[in-house]
Amino acid sequence: MPASHDPSGTAIVLVHGSWHGAWCWKRVLPLLRGAGVDTHAVTLTGVGERAHLLSPTVGINTHIQDVIGLIEAEELERVVLVGHSYAGNLITCVADRLQRAHPGLLQHLVYLDAGVPDPGNSWSTPHSAETVAKRAAEAQRSSGGLSFPPPDASVFGLDGADRDWVNRRQTPQPYRLYHETLLFDPALVWSIPHSFIDCTNPPLATIDAARKRVRSEPGWTVYELATGHDPMVSAPRELAQLLLKVHSSCR
Repeated sequence: MPASHDPSGTAIVLVHGSWHGAWCWKRVLPLLRGAGVDTHAVTLTGVGERAHLLSPTVGINTHIQDVIGLIEAEELERVVLVGHSYAGNLITCVADRLQRAHPGLLQHLVYLDAGVPDPGNSWSTPHSAETVAKRAAEAQRSSGGLSFPPPDASVFGLDGADRDWVNRRQTPQPYRLYHETLLFDPALVWSIPHSFIDCTNPPLATIDAARKRVRSEPGWTVYELATGHDPMVSAPRELAQLLLKVHSSCR
């Protein structure tokens, strides 16, 4: 991907999923920037290098402001917003806020193997009763309900050095986020072009509801990557090529 100037002025903002941080995009960032695209990765409050800010008050509104704060601080005027995993719920709420305040700023929403909520849902809504109960028990046991610990990265289809790298870097996820109600106007959000990147090998069970939904509703463009749930680690070049394809459609 040769470096070039992007005449559209459209930036890409990458938002990581649960237990991760901006560190997870380390292999993707140089590929996107090397292609001439202004690219930013946010670390959400309470995880990654901001794990020291974990508190009972960290919730969805905190994370909404993390993303909007980056966009405002960088003075971005056109954005492709990418949300991985949990951050699918987050970018949906961010889109609602930005469409009200700055219509036209968001050019495209990319749901990267991510949750796709309805208004009034929570992150936990599409999960099985067994998953919900397991996470509640883990949160109580590990932190008195403040956070829940990361799984072994093998569940994301990673092994060897990649698995070890992610395991070293993951941090507990604020538990309050898991049951908070997500409020947004779907007409506002889905007026923005939106795509879903389905990571199929192996598929993560907690994304099943979203991957079925995007194939049954109009308006979605669906891409597939034959890799696991952390494609920014396991298939960075293929992921970058897809994001550049979406980005080019915004010109």
